[in-house]
Amino acid sequence: MNGTPVQSTLDPAPGSAAWPIGELGLVLYAGAAVILAVVCVLAISGVVAGPRRVGARRWLLTGGLVLPGLLLVALFLHALGIGHALVAHEGADALRIHVTGKQWWWEVRYEAGDDAGVLLANELHIPLGRPVEILLDSSDVIHSFWVPSLAGKVDMIPGRTTRLVVQADRPGTWRGQCAEYCGAQHALMAFHVVAEPVADFDAWLAHQARDAASSVDPGSRLGRDLFFRSGCADCHAIRGTAADGRLGPGLTHVGSRQSLGAGVLGNHVGTMAGWIAGTQELKPGSLMPSSTSLSGPELRALAAWLQGLE
Repeated sequence: MNGTPVQSTLDPAPGSAAWPIGELGLVLYAGAAVILAVVCVLAISGVVAGPRRVGARRWLLTGGLVLPGLLLVALFLHALGIGHALVAHEGADALRIHVTGKQWWWEVRYEAGDDAGVLLANELHIPLGRPVEILLDSSDVIHSFWVPSLAGKVDMIPGRTTRLVVQADRPGTWRGQCAEYCGAQHALMAFHVVAEPVADFDAWLAHQARDAASSVDPGSRLGRDLFFRSGCADCHAIRGTAADGRLGPGLTHVGSRQSLGAGVLGNHVGTMAGWIAGTQELKPGSLMPSSTSLSGPELRALAAWLQGLE
């Protein structure tokens, strides 16, 4: 169902706030094409007809006031309609999600379960046909939350909470991106939004609210021991274990996510091991150090255990 993530202003999802924005763009493109055509016709006719006397007052009034005025009024009225369509996505039954921009990843919290909510990173799931209110803030510098196929971009400002309402009427996976330069790894700060049927979403959210569960075979026990012995638990939290760090992304169900490092890599055992061993090579300047002290077998055991947290 999810397929390849889409990130395009030219592919608005039906029922989303990006759909009327896309229509407004088409109107602007068409209007610009008409104006260009008129200017070209006038320029060509002036060259072909040669010198002749024109009424300066008439040209100034018509070309400088009347036509621009009519065009601007028409665009204004159309933009009002677009604004009304965007507001129509709001609703009292909107699901509420908190997203905090960090250098350089996204902390996501659903208002569900216990008081702390359901914490995850770099991936949002939303139910089909239901408005979703996203409350945006930043823990460090200005970021900008943008999923071009679902809605316009909204800045995330330290000390303030901004707001965005999104909705999707067909299942799919869309890619989002930070749209405000926020530091050296700004380009590597992506996320995914997955729209799915309500029943699937409810099951996914209930699963995310549960404690982590992993295999008890010897390899998994080794990976778990390495996680705590290597200091990973100082920065990462895993629900149901003693790991309660908040500096880095929560890893309770990290194995079920589509990407690692905020869109840097796909998510499987091999990339997990590569990310752990070479974080600073893959995303220089991020807060997570590369784990160069682990042997090959230890690295594979740790990656396998984390990948099993689904």
